[in-house]
Amino acid sequence: MVPHFAAGTRLISDIVPLLRNDPRVQVVFSVTDTGRWWHGTEEYVRTQGGIVVPWQQATQHDFDLVLAAAYNDLDQARGPLLLIPHGAGNLASRRFSRHAGRDALPHTGLSRESLTRRGKILPAAIGLTHEDELAALRESCPEALHTAVVVGDPCLDRMVASLPMRSRYREMLGLRENQRLVTVSSTWAPDSAFGSRFSLCRTLLDELSDDRYRVALVLHPNVWEVHGRWQVRAWLHECIEAGLLVIPPEEGWRATMIASDHVVGDHGSTTQYAAAIGKPVVLASFPEGNVRTGSLADAVRRCAPLLDRTLPLLPQLTSAGSGNAARVAAVMSSRPGTAAAALRTAMYRLMDLPEPGKPAVTAAVPGPVPLRPEHS
Repeated sequence: MVPHFAAGTRLISDIVPLLRNDPRVQVVFSVTDTGRWWHGTEEYVRTQGGIVVPWQQATQHDFDLVLAAAYNDLDQARGPLLLIPHGAGNLASRRFSRHAGRDALPHTGLSRESLTRRGKILPAAIGLTHEDELAALRESCPEALHTAVVVGDPCLDRMVASLPMRSRYREMLGLRENQRLVTVSSTWAPDSAFGSRFSLCRTLLDELSDDRYRVALVLHPNVWEVHGRWQVRAWLHECIEAGLLVIPPEEGWRATMIASDHVVGDHGSTTQYAAAIGKPVVLASFPEGNVRTGSLADAVRRCAPLLDRTLPLLPQLTSAGSGNAARVAAVMSSRPGTAAAALRTAMYRLMDLPEPGKPAVTAAVPGPVPLRPEHS
C-alpha cells in the first residue's frame, strides 16, 4: 500500500527487497485512492517496474500479505497487514498532531484511532523499532499489544552497514579528497529548515565559496509532492547553478549523509539518522514548544546546538561535535543490525510460508545521484 512518497520509499527500498529470489511470492503495488492524493506518488511507483493494481481493484482482492508504512486507509486492506513506520520510529516527535494543531491533546503515536476501526485491530503485526514503543503501545492501545514485534530500524541498519562505502559515495557526488561536504537536511512544513530558512543554502554557498567545501540539500519527499518537482527545482535554480547538490527524493539521501562532514538540520527523521551515525549536527530550526520530551527530535536537540542567524556559519559548523551518536542511535533502535532478518521472519509468518534457507541480508544503500544543472 503506497499512500504517499515517503511510505513508498521505505517499503520499496527497505522492505520489498527482502522478498527477492523467491518464486513463491508475487509482489504488486497499489496507490491508495480514497480522497488523499499526493502528487507524484503513482509516477514513482510505476517507475519501479512492478505491477500497479488500481486501488479499487486491490480492495476487492484477498492478499496473503499487505505491507503498509503509513496509517492511511488500513481499514481498506484485505489480508494480514504488516505495519511499519516510514520514518525514524513509530512514536511522533511532535507533541501535537500536524493535522489537529495545538487545540488537540498531546499524542505519542500508535494511537487507538490509527490502529483500530469499530473495535477491530487493523494490523496483524506492527513492526516496532524499540522496546520503548512496546510501553507506549501498552498505554495507547493495549488491545493491539499482541501484534507488536520489535524488529529494529532497517534504515539505520543499512546506513551503518554502508559506512565503509563513504569514499565511493563522495566520489559519486563529485567531491575531491580535500573537500568537506555540508548537507542541509529538512523535513516539511513551515517550521522545517527549508520552510523557515529558505535562504540557508544560498548563504552557505556564499560563505563557503572556496574549493574546500561543497553544499548538498536533502528535502523530505513531501516537499517534492506538495510543491512539485518543477517548482522545487525552479526555487533552487540559482543555487543548483552555483553548485548546490540537490538530492532527489527517490534515493540517495542516506548515502549523502554518510558522505557528509557536517549536517545542518531540524527536527525531522533525516537529521535524526545523520546524528545516529555520528555526523556533527547543528539545527537551523527547531519547534521548541512542539517537541515531545524523550522523542528522537528531543534526543538530537540535547546534543546539537541551534544555529545563530546573526553569526557566521562556518565556525558554528566546525564547533559542533558528534560524540552523542550512540545515545541517539540507542533511542532510535534497541535491536541494531537485526531488522532485515526480523522483518523477513514476520512477513513469512504472516504468509504462512517457510523462510528461504539463505539469511536475510542488510544491504548497503545505493549511491547518490544529485540533480544536474540545466545547462549540463
